[in-house]
Formats: sequence, structure tokens, C-alpha cells
Amino acid sequence: MNIAQLLDNKIRNAMTAAGVPENLPALVVPSTNVRFGDYQANGALGAAKKMGMPPRDLADAITAHLDLEGIAHQTEIAGPGFINIHLSWAFLASLAGDLYQNVRAQQGRRAPDPDKVQTIVVDYSSPNLAKEMHVGHLRSTIIGDAVARILEYQGHRVIRQNHMGDWGTQFGMLIAELEEHLGQGEQPELALHDLERFYQQAKTHFDTDADFANKAREYVVKLQSGDSHCQQLWQQFIDISIAHSEAIYRQLNVTLQAQDIRPESAYNDDLALIVSELKASGLAVEDAGATVVFLDELADKKGNPSPVIVQKSDGGYLYATTDLAALRYRADVLKADAVLYFIDARQSLHMNQVFTLARKAGFVGANMDLQYLPFGTMMGEDGKPFKTRSGGTVKLNELLLEAIDRAGRLVAERSADLSDEERSEVAHKVGIGAVKYADLSITRTNDYVFSWEQMLSFEGNTAPYLQYAYTRVRSLFRRAGLDSTGLSGDVVVSADAEKALVLHILEFEATLGQVSEKALPHILCTYLYDLASKFMSFYEQCPVLGKDVDEAIRNSRLQICALAAETIRTGLELLGIETMERM
Repeated sequence: MNIAQLLDNKIRNAMTAAGVPENLPALVVPSTNVRFGDYQANGALGAAKKMGMPPRDLADAITAHLDLEGIAHQTEIAGPGFINIHLSWAFLASLAGDLYQNVRAQQGRRAPDPDKVQTIVVDYSSPNLAKEMHVGHLRSTIIGDAVARILEYQGHRVIRQNHMGDWGTQFGMLIAELEEHLGQGEQPELALHDLERFYQQAKTHFDTDADFANKAREYVVKLQSGDSHCQQLWQQFIDISIAHSEAIYRQLNVTLQAQDIRPESAYNDDLALIVSELKASGLAVEDAGATVVFLDELADKKGNPSPVIVQKSDGGYLYATTDLAALRYRADVLKADAVLYFIDARQSLHMNQVFTLARKAGFVGANMDLQYLPFGTMMGEDGKPFKTRSGGTVKLNELLLEAIDRAGRLVAERSADLSDEERSEVAHKVGIGAVKYADLSITRTNDYVFSWEQMLSFEGNTAPYLQYAYTRVRSLFRRAGLDSTGLSGDVVVSADAEKALVLHILEFEATLGQVSEKALPHILCTYLYDLASKFMSFYEQCPVLGKDVDEAIRNSRLQICALAAETIRTGLELLGIETMERM
């Protein structure tokens, strides 16, 4: 149950009964200080100003009509008109008991409102298949995946779209290079084993051999014209490149699959039509041989409209053309209610142009929600964009292997009782989880500093700390010889630490709402870290397995422990981070 929503409805009803206009909000939020209750309703202040009356008088009138029987044991008016709500401990215990029964029955927490379910396209990762994935792809991949998981958990129909770069002038060069390797008897898998090295070879060949460069340019035209030989070479390159990317996704525990790939080439047949329609509508004009749309809506400070080139003078198309075709596909074919783009902050102007032009041309409806969700840069400890020691781009596969190796050394020091197989599994989950959580725990729009020491720490707001917190809770059930889903009896809340933990567990769904509304996974990370901290306080102050603990209290507290563990596990899973039973 979303307690904040329940209270909001109750307060809103009381406000209506007190004569407050229905368009004014109740503004119910969790209290930041337990002395002032568990929740606060702050709507009386704004409503009183609109109505021209003292806020405390209006707050008095609202509370006079407020029915929180069985929900709160006390309400009070504080300051200029805040309404403080102290929830009933019996109410919280009842909700926790119901939640435990749902978890026990594996029914989960979700009960989506059918009227609020949307079809949401999430565009993320989008590597260029001409090269191996590098750290520049990391943030889009893991942030987009976390948001997609959360939206799906909430009951939305999520369509993942991996807009891979598989088209363009560089592919003429690459397939010409591949042709030469194959002509020498080399298998395509071996030739493309190291994509980065292959690309560099092709580029050097292109720059130093005029005949090869001419053939590469010729192959671009043939490829785009549907030449079967060039397309066969191109397809071999694409298949092996995609296999490289899919291996990274498996390593990262990312949900993108082959069927989610909708590459640039998929829209090739629609590009000429896009340009033709823009011309026919009068939006696109010829300018210096190119076809351009000038957007007054994005004019600069001097009033000059923003130019969007949709076709070059040589007949080639640009990213804007392909992105317009992709948007039209998502609107017409996928029937999306919303499209979320996880693309780095440097593409701000480009995405604004595409969104503005797509709406202006009628490629998407006025009600379709288009969101550009930029993210900051991964920085090295020197404060500069993360690079290798030699200044090169860090390959994502190499980064992940190093994370697993470093985690393995830490696990070996801490967990001598684990078997080699268990140690390997834990090292993988800790290493990958650490890299992902270090990114996800930072506000999406901020840059962050990549630090091995910090991200692999078992203290503080890190994945290893939360993974370890989960194993500590699970160890209680092993020590007790009990199944965490086989407990009986009522949940009882009788101590402050108990109440704080239960209340926090019950705020999980509301937290996910905040995450999905703003596409900010760090909100969930902060919630999980606070949850682990509250569990530690609960465990210290409320004995669970002690000899003097009454059986009913023991079973109640074990149910609370089970809920804490399940919430940590579910939260980390939604972030794409795996847990383990022992560490």
C-alpha cells in the first residue's frame, strides 16, 4: 500500500469538506523528523493564501473533517499550518503482516491500476557497431536498464529499443577491409575478434591506400543501394559485432536482448519518404544544395532559427533523419504513450531539434510524451574524463573483468569458508554490482569520479555493503533453521526501531514511483542504503533469536526481517544488481 497516497486522499476529502477548491493539493510528504510525526500535510498553507484566510484556521477546519480512524493515533497542527500525522503502530503492523503474506504467497507487491498502465519505449545503450563497447556506453546502458526494470515492475508495457549504429560511411571502409581478410582465408570470427584493432587497421588502410579508399567509398554506395555482395559482408560484420555487445550485456546483467535491437539500418527505407513529406509540407527547403528545416522555436538569442539538415547535398542522410524515422515507427507501429531517451548531455540540441520537428511534422501526436534524459560523464580521479593510462578509451569488457578480479581478491580475504565455485560467483556479483551501483547511486545528471577503492568498499553507500546486508539478514534464518516464507503469527510493532524499519519498508512502492517519474535511480539507491541502516538499528535494539525472546515476538520480528531482506533483494534486482545467500 502507498501510505502517502492513502493519506493524500483522506486529507483531500477533508479539504473539500472544509470548502477548499478541488484543484488545490494536499501536499502529503514523509516527515523529516520523527518528533513531528510520520507524515506532514502542507497543503493548508497554499490553500489558505488562495482563499485569503489564516493558514492555522484552515488547518483547524481540515482536521475537524479528517477521518483517520484506525490509521493515525494523533494529528496536530504545527507552525503556520502544517498538519502532522502520527501513524498508528497497529496500522503499520497490520500492513506489514499483509505484505508478508503477499511475499509468502509470491504475489509480489504490485497491483497496477489498469487506467495508468502505459506503453513506454525506453531507448538506451545504442553502441556503434563499428567499434567495441567502451566506458562511454556504460551510463546509458545501466541507467536505462534500471528504469526499464522499474517501469516493468510497476506494470507498464515496456519496449526496450537498442538503436545500434550499423549504417553510414565507415561501414564501406570496414566491409572492404573484411573482404580482404576473407580473401586471405581468414575466418570472419577471427578477423573481428578485436573490433577496435580491426577498425584501426581499416582506418590506416583507408588513409594510406588510395585504391582501397576509393573501393571503400564505392562500397558505401553499393551497400546503401542494396548490392547483395556488400550486404553479405556487412551482415557478417554486424552479426559478430552484435555478439560482442550481447556478451557485454550478459556480463553486466542487463536485460537487452537481440529482439530489442532496432538499428539505424531498419529505418533506411523510410528516410527518403521523411524528406519528401517534410518538403511537401513546406517545412524543409533547399539550402546550399542540402535539404534543411529551420526551426523558429529553437532560435538563438539573435533570432536566427535553428537549422536541421535532413539530407546532405550529396544525397546522404543524417542522424536527425534516422531519429525522425525512429520516432514515427515508435508512434505508429509500437503505439507508444511515452519514449524515454537515455543519451549523454552533449546531444541536448540534437534531441530538442528532433522532438520539435517530429511534433511540427505530425510524426508523433501531441499527447505522446517525449523525454530526453541526459546523464553526466564518468570522470577519472584526476578530474578528467575516464581514460586508460595512455590516454585511450577504456574498453567496457576490460573494465568489467578488472572489477571481477579486484572483487575476487577482496572476497578471498574476507570469505575463507567459501568454496572456489562460491567465491567465483560472489566475486562476479560483487564486482559487476559495484561498478553499476557506483554509477546508479549518483544523480543521473551529475558527473562522477570512478574510484575502485570507494565502489568496492564494504562500508557506506555501495553495492558490496547492501549485498552483505542482505546476506546478514538471510543468515538469521539459516541459524534459526527456518524458512523465511514459513512463519506464522501476527506482526507486532512495539519498539521505535521496529516502527522505523517497518515504515521504511512500506514506503518502497512510493519510492519506486519517484524513481520512475523522474528517471532517477539514485533515489532507490538512497532508499536501500537507509533501509539497510534501519535494519542494523533494529537488529541491535530488538533481539530476534535470543533465548529470552517470546516466540510470538520472535516470529513477528523474523517476518519483519524477511520483509527487509526481500525489499533489499528486490530493490537491487531492479537496479540490475544480483544478491547471494552467503558472502
